[in-house]
Amino acid sequence: MPSSNIEEMSIFPRISLKPEVTDYLKSVFLNKEVLAAVGHQEADCRFQKLLTCLSHPPSYTCVRANTHLAPLEEIRHKLGEELKKQLCTSSAEEVSVQILPHPRIPDVLLLPVDGPRPVKQLSSEVVVGAQCGSAVLRGAHVFVPGILASPKYMKAGDVVSVLSDLEGRCTRGATSFQGKKVFVGNGVAQIDRSSIFCTDEPAKGIGVRMVEPLYQSPSFDGVLPNLAFLQNLPSVVVGHVLGPRPGERILDMCAAPGGKTCHIAALMRDQGEVVALDRIRSKIDRIHQNAQMLHLRSIKVYCFNSTQAVSSDLAQEAEGPPFPPESFDRVLLDAPCSGLGQRPSMSCTWSLKEICSYQPLQRKLFHAAVQLLKKGGVLVYSTCTVTLAENEEQVAWALQTFPCLTLQPQEPHIGAEGMLGAGLSPEQLRLLQRFSPELSWDQTGTAAPLPCRADRDTIGFFIAKFLKN
Repeated sequence: MPSSNIEEMSIFPRISLKPEVTDYLKSVFLNKEVLAAVGHQEADCRFQKLLTCLSHPPSYTCVRANTHLAPLEEIRHKLGEELKKQLCTSSAEEVSVQILPHPRIPDVLLLPVDGPRPVKQLSSEVVVGAQCGSAVLRGAHVFVPGILASPKYMKAGDVVSVLSDLEGRCTRGATSFQGKKVFVGNGVAQIDRSSIFCTDEPAKGIGVRMVEPLYQSPSFDGVLPNLAFLQNLPSVVVGHVLGPRPGERILDMCAAPGGKTCHIAALMRDQGEVVALDRIRSKIDRIHQNAQMLHLRSIKVYCFNSTQAVSSDLAQEAEGPPFPPESFDRVLLDAPCSGLGQRPSMSCTWSLKEICSYQPLQRKLFHAAVQLLKKGGVLVYSTCTVTLAENEEQVAWALQTFPCLTLQPQEPHIGAEGMLGAGLSPEQLRLLQRFSPELSWDQTGTAAPLPCRADRDTIGFFIAKFLKN
């Protein structure tokens, strides 16, 4: 597809990257193996579509239903009733909410996103950070910490347009901003400007309640918090691929904020032990909160650096880290990564050096994971990025470095196979699962049935499953 046609499909500009990062990504997606397989024109088309689709939200919201607490249909019904209340207007008009179960994943519900909608931009502007703008496109309201600039005399009740700062250049507290920004919808201010920028104590809560978002999707703030958990589809797939069983001991090495940890415990029916590690103490509380909210008692959380989680003392009790070698039946390494698969992501200000710094860390974590895994155990490695260096190249390195590891089939396998370029065989690539939204982004229009497009219109993500022989 010509580049101009790709642009016509989009409402937002392509993701804003540093030139060195754009050149690096282009070399990845136009590597020699890819060029030999599909040709230069098709490879370049895929790369251009990647840059465009990353700045747009998926066409649906994915909810993981906590089926260890209630049956899927019961959760689906309750969720529908809650969202009807949210969408009801002052009229007696009946509001319908479409919630569909995923055809292959038994604890996933899908809700279509309506957008882009014909919303008129206003002259009164509130500018928010890129992360906040991305959240708005996924159904969130604007929370006060995300507000960077607002009209000089903004009062609660004012109708304002919300724009996202693409390059992180807006000065906090400004009254206007002329830099690169994009419109994400209209809302009603819930707080005066003075209460945002002119107080000693930082303000909290909703700053702008969105009433005309460019992409309409439900807000899940306070909606069935113990039954419905917002999670990207590939992140739910990871838990199923790991395949936890009741009674097992499982390690989640980089666990915060705990969505995958809680999913693992739920799949085990809360029978066994899930050890969750994260090196950042402020994130540990979030895991505790999620586990308590979902009534999961099998989760043990520790603030610890997973690269140091293996004890040299074989006699050490394995109550807490560091652990003796071969302590776990299954290990999830959802590795820290460059995050270049997140959607919507309109900008990334990281340098190439920062992006490339993740590979050595991932390999240190891999070494620890293999040592901690029992013989006959399963290791799942995943990232939310699109680079070869953090995905297929890591698999090739792992297979060469650890002869005890073999790749395993994944179930469910709803993404694409692995990407060419790391020297892996066709058989090995078929065992990998790469979620590549650019491969079908132009085919994911709302005309296609929601369950069909859900498997393709995802964030960029990667999963590899290994068995330790």
